[in-house]
Amino acid sequence: MIRNARTLLLSLLVAASSGIAEGQASSAQSTAPEMRFALKDNAVRWAVIGDNGTGEAPEQAVANQMQRYWTVAHFDFVTMDGDNIYGGHRPSDFHNKFEQPYKTLLDEGVKFYACLGNHDDASLEENYKPFNMGANRYYTFRKGDVQFFVLDSNYMDPPQLAWLTDKLKTSDAGWKIAYFHHPLYTAAAFHGPDVDLRNQLMPLFQQYGVNVVWSGHEHVYEHLKPQNGINFFLVGNSGELRLNNLRKPNDLDIVGFDTDRTFMLVQISGNQLDYQTISASGKIVDSGTLSRQGVAAKPASSTGTTK
Repeated sequence: MIRNARTLLLSLLVAASSGIAEGQASSAQSTAPEMRFALKDNAVRWAVIGDNGTGEAPEQAVANQMQRYWTVAHFDFVTMDGDNIYGGHRPSDFHNKFEQPYKTLLDEGVKFYACLGNHDDASLEENYKPFNMGANRYYTFRKGDVQFFVLDSNYMDPPQLAWLTDKLKTSDAGWKIAYFHHPLYTAAAFHGPDVDLRNQLMPLFQQYGVNVVWSGHEHVYEHLKPQNGINFFLVGNSGELRLNNLRKPNDLDIVGFDTDRTFMLVQISGNQLDYQTISASGKIVDSGTLSRQGVAAKPASSTGTTK
């Protein structure tokens, strides 16, 4: 009788302890994501990823954080900085390296706009409908007062430069944003900046008022100091990671992060761009506000740590 009573008491204690643990885990999972900027009505809001298409657990961890933040931020689309699909490009690869990790977002109608990286298969990816490339290596699309110029930095040939010149010249968008795979500036040690590409693109960006440039290729995160008045970000660690690859110290980065994978949230409303960068573990590693160039406003701010 005493033994049975002790067994019953032990079982009750174990059950109670398990219930508390499950409740704590559930509570942690349901904690609302932290937003470092106010969500504004009628804003253009999106996420940024790059070098993501591995199909492995770290890519899924970033995708899980994106899904978590979508429940609060409800971003409409995602820009992709290249290397969208590593390795094979069979239908199963597109499923495992894109459709499955981002299934929840895709099911919610979030659109993805890809650019081509050096690991991508142009002939397949530009015709892959969920990448929204319209069967083109380079293209432009517009959301509200924001126009995006999506380039193929693998082959910056004269026809592409002529196309870019025409599109920039004729754009009446308040914000002009370019993104492509290879960085014009970076403090990462593995590849370094593409100086030839910089010499081709920077004169056009300066002449026609490009506001912000995103790239990938280096498997780190960087928020770089403005170059000739243009803001630069690098998101190349949404699947791959090159641990501790940033040169330290360096005179390029406002914030650099090379110890985990990341993605960005971005919002543009009027003359203000808000952003925050979130790691695969849910840590906010950078956040701040930029003002559109040529508009009198408070100086750009950023909070984050170089790691």
